[in-house]
Amino acid sequence: MSAKRMIVTLDGPAGVGKTTIARQLAEALGLAYLDTGAMFRAVAFRLGEEARELDDESLAARLAGLAFSLSGVGRASEVRLDGASLPDDIRTEKVGLLASTLATLPLLRESLKAAQQAIGASTSLVVEGRDMGTVVFPDAACKFFLDASPEERARRRYLQLRAMGKPADLADITLQLKIRDAQDRNRAIAPLKPAPDATVIDTSALSVDEVFAAIMADIRTRCQA
Repeated sequence: MSAKRMIVTLDGPAGVGKTTIARQLAEALGLAYLDTGAMFRAVAFRLGEEARELDDESLAARLAGLAFSLSGVGRASEVRLDGASLPDDIRTEKVGLLASTLATLPLLRESLKAAQQAIGASTSLVVEGRDMGTVVFPDAACKFFLDASPEERARRRYLQLRAMGKPADLADITLQLKIRDAQDRNRAIAPLKPAPDATVIDTSALSVDEVFAAIMADIRTRCQA
């Protein structure tokens, strides 16, 4: 990574607040924000349930036809697929669960890893996902791993959906988060875990502002931002 570029990675399980914090960091640092979870969700939404049954050749052909790009900085950052904005439908729990399942496929992970690294090769980033600090950007100067209990993460997601006027069942959200956790943490390829040099922050009892402040302080100390 060149001296003129800066990459900050935020990893952690679903529903821990990575997206909110990453957007705030990108805004404060004047960097682009890359939501890699949205990339996995976009692929899952585009390919659908049938992607589970595709052979490697067919899957590779489908993936080769997808082109991701990133525009803007801070809160104005936007991941685009084939030049178009991502639909709101990628944020449903169903698509999220499918994305987690498809993320176990080596071809899909390699395809998105290449797309993410291509974006990071020319742009300073705040990037969040599951394996940004361990696999995609192992040489990033500043790495963070956010965590919280599945019950607390489910509660936050439930309140978020209710605030948006969408139907939500707390028990169902908790169950789906636990299933995703098991898939993400136990997969053979790039399992969810902190990088050895990542700062781990348990957000269970912390406000968004407290998490943001802790990360910014660490960045100033370690990255001289």
